[in-house]
Amino acid sequence: MRASRLLSILLLLQTRGRMSARELAERLEVSRRTIYRDVDALTAAGVPLYAETGPAGGYQILDGYRTRLTGLTASEAESLFLTGMPGPAAELGLGATLAAAELKLMAALPIELRERAVRIRERFHLDIPGWFTDAEDTPHLATVARAVWEHRAIDVRYRRWTPTPAEVRRTLEPLGLVMKAGTWYVVARARGSPRTYRVASIRAVESVGEPFVRPPDFDLAACWRESSRRYETEVYRGEAVVRLSPEGFRVLSDVLGPVLDRAAAESASDPDPHGWCRVVLPIETVDHAVGQFLRLGAEIEVLEPADLRTRMAEIATAIAARYVLNGSIRPRLGHTS
Repeated sequence: MRASRLLSILLLLQTRGRMSARELAERLEVSRRTIYRDVDALTAAGVPLYAETGPAGGYQILDGYRTRLTGLTASEAESLFLTGMPGPAAELGLGATLAAAELKLMAALPIELRERAVRIRERFHLDIPGWFTDAEDTPHLATVARAVWEHRAIDVRYRRWTPTPAEVRRTLEPLGLVMKAGTWYVVARARGSPRTYRVASIRAVESVGEPFVRPPDFDLAACWRESSRRYETEVYRGEAVVRLSPEGFRVLSDVLGPVLDRAAAESASDPDPHGWCRVVLPIETVDHAVGQFLRLGAEIEVLEPADLRTRMAEIATAIAARYVLNGSIRPRLGHTS
């Protein structure tokens, strides 16, 4: 355990530069006294560490010193090769860079870890897009990625879908790229605040401008989480009160997704004698809800709103009429009535 912590201190200082005892203690979840002892041990082992006092002080490694990756455990070496995403890397124009980095990492690993890493690559494959969907055409992704890396503003023509479809021009200060379910998004500052844009909807990058100052406190992961939460909240503009059969409740997540499944679990009434529960589900629009709820067939009954219940009844009646002939059920192919 201590050997792993000593290596972590060494790598943190090597990659981050100067760090105080307090920062190291918080990062490694130990006391400052433990950090002091560990630093003494590293110094005794010949690591050229030195300390600077004062408000901006801390521990630092002498310039030019580097450690090799011989401290990697077998699990750590394997996990590094699970993070490789050759498809997305190639889309970003980094395919050759990723391949070169992997070769260097393999060369630095001891033989036994190298063999385990090769087995990981042979046995696991990451395929990001969902079933029955083609990869989106993102001809401007590499340009956007370069602008993200270089902190340069870009002028783009963008296909906006709401409130009405239109092609608009925007000046973006790109802060980061996110891949969600095989789709690329760029988080960019526009008109003073971060916004999210689908990269496939960028019709043209008309110019790449001067560098901008990236907000020092910007957290891409936190911004994306908040954007996703806000999207899920805004997209559902209404509610429907429905009854679900035991089977409908069981398959709800698979058929309609986790958001509606969570809403059902949180709002479900006690089951009636036949096992049916009354739940409240968020909906986008009546038209959209009709298409969703029909996927549950006879396992759902809409109670409210009235216009949604009426639409469901009308469609159910029209469907039934197609399968009823002269007051009797139309016989199935291969069977007699």
